[in-house]
Amino acid sequence: MAKTLQLQFLNQENKTVTIGIDNPIEPVDLIALDAAMTSILIANVFVSAGGDLVSKKGARIVERNVVEVI
Repeated sequence: MAKTLQLQFLNQENKTVTIGIDNPIEPVDLIALDAAMTSILIANVFVSAGGDLVSKKGARIVERNVVEVI
């Protein structure tokens, strides 16, 4: 089971931009997560096709299960 922490932001066009982090530490420290997302916005280190990231939308952990059938 592969897990990914997805950080979701809105860009200048109000579209969702997702940054994925593989194998996150669990349980997620919500205070540290919020601080990290704020730091990403302040530092302006990521740019999307729709412009700079301007606000936080949310965060989630996605778990994938792969079952080989052949």
